[in-house]
Amino acid sequence: MRFLGNARGTGGDAGPTVVPPRRRLADADLTRRDRAVRAAFLAAALVPTLMLLFLAAEMVREAIPAFVYSGSNFFTGQIFTFGNLYVTKETIHNGVAAPHGASYGALPFIFGTLVSSLIALLIAVPVAVGAVLALTERVPTRLQSSLSIFLELLAGIPSVVYGFWGILVFGPLLAKHVFPSLTGLGSVLPFFRGGVGGGEGLLTASLILAVMIVPIIAATTRELIRTVPILAKEGALALGMTQYETAKVVTIPYVRRGILAAAILGWARALGETMAVLMISGNLLNGFPVNIYSPFSTMAATIVAMLDSALTDATGMAIHALAAIGVVLLVITVATNLIGRLVIRRVSGGAVLPVGRGI
Repeated sequence: MRFLGNARGTGGDAGPTVVPPRRRLADADLTRRDRAVRAAFLAAALVPTLMLLFLAAEMVREAIPAFVYSGSNFFTGQIFTFGNLYVTKETIHNGVAAPHGASYGALPFIFGTLVSSLIALLIAVPVAVGAVLALTERVPTRLQSSLSIFLELLAGIPSVVYGFWGILVFGPLLAKHVFPSLTGLGSVLPFFRGGVGGGEGLLTASLILAVMIVPIIAATTRELIRTVPILAKEGALALGMTQYETAKVVTIPYVRRGILAAAILGWARALGETMAVLMISGNLLNGFPVNIYSPFSTMAATIVAMLDSALTDATGMAIHALAAIGVVLLVITVATNLIGRLVIRRVSGGAVLPVGRGI
């Protein structure tokens, strides 16, 4: 029972008002239309989960022959080839047949996916947070909405447009005017040493990915910063802090865990990017980039680039191998999203947005 306080009637003090506890309606209390609506809503809620389970099950089913054939070499091998698809001779390994000379080592693709997305994340987080701080703390209120539109528009540009711009304009521009200067860092960071190429490679692709995930991180960070108590910021300014010091001491610490969650979600977006990376990466197979400017490849880009050839494999192992790459990418992406959701839930206490817990 719940008590709402004293209720005064005509006869004087009637004492506390008792509110009966809420109870769930039994099926007998529901009309046929109510039950139909409830069933429809339940089905709609189950659709995303069932789709994910069905997708994962089918991918795993298709990938099992490749995992059995390759064993641990799938995760440690550096050679990925479909073998000779024009002869009938087959190679049998672990009881599974594949074209002669076939080898399915995906380590270079796993390496390229993780490294390019992490570099993009390291670049995108400071840019996104800095842009949002400038918009919310420095720009006049009447201009914030107008300027925010340009930041949000970056999320609506198709990835193929990013790739086309990167291979024709951005990459050659960097290779001619920026990358030669970065080679001076080779004495401290050996990965920056060596030839810069023509603009197709790891660093160019990572920069494009950073531009693509900035809107994701910035949109969440903007909502986070709006939750910072105004009294905390005004108190810091009253103590003599500058706006920079206030952002450093008050704003960022208040939302730092939420920014981490936004970064994880942005990282998940970068992991699965395909067309832009395929166009800019140089699509290097069977090897690792020798420096940060060298060509490379990712799991998603490899699937797209080699799918046409895989369809000509009479044994079907080529399709199984690409499905195995897809399973690894799916596991990494889902795990990243789950980690991000868990961080958001821990920070926000179940709220929709990852709000901070205080200074």
